[in-house]
Amino acid sequence: MKLVKFLQKLNREIVTVELKNGTVISGTVVGVDATMNAHLKKVKMSPMNSSMEEDNTLTVIVTATSKMHIRGKNPVSYATLSIRGNTIRAWILPDSLNLDALLVEDKVKAAPTPVAPSGPGGMGRGRGRGRGRGFECGGGLRWGLDVI
Repeated sequence: MKLVKFLQKLNREIVTVELKNGTVISGTVVGVDATMNAHLKKVKMSPMNSSMEEDNTLTVIVTATSKMHIRGKNPVSYATLSIRGNTIRAWILPDSLNLDALLVEDKVKAAPTPVAPSGPGGMGRGRGRGRGRGFECGGGLRWGLDVI
């Protein structure tokens, strides 16, 4: 199963996302699209401290009330937030998540068979006069029959 398909099944789950710049974002997944862009609601974002950015270390303290704090910065709350997929470093999933149920692959739906074209002109592409055969103005040829 592809990672994106798995992430698309995480709707209504509370997850934590770590970005490549070290920012930590926690929220409820609304949706994940094909390019792994994540759309979250009820978001708490802890921005990266400039001094930590130089160290390339990140200290996250999660309390029992699931409030997130980073040393030196207070979290910022947003109603909704969209994260570009290529900026995500890691998804931190809750321990209560049933991975066995999510990792089951869905059955592949068979492609519908193409419908045969109908009506005059064959392919049914517009209201033109077909491919230019069958009717000739002023001549003796009509519908492919020679009239004498």
